[in-house]
Amino acid sequence: MSIVFRIILGLGIVGLGAFMVIRTRVIIDLFGMVDWAEAKLGGGGTNLFYKLLGILFCIIGFIVATDMWNAFLQATIGSLLPKG
Repeated sequence: MSIVFRIILGLGIVGLGAFMVIRTRVIIDLFGMVDWAEAKLGGGGTNLFYKLLGILFCIIGFIVATDMWNAFLQATIGSLLPKG
């Protein structure tokens, strides 16, 4: 994958995540309430769910843009992966 394409893709994912965090009401209007989040996270659980999902998108976007997948996976689940 080209470095320019990777950076643009990563920044696009970050932008989507930022939009989800900033404009949560628009996302709720598009996709509706999440019953699981309301039951498990209490009142306003859908808002919290979409904001956490947006933050996760931002983190993944930065990992894509900086091409840090291998380092991230090695640091988090590296001990579970087979050596070789």
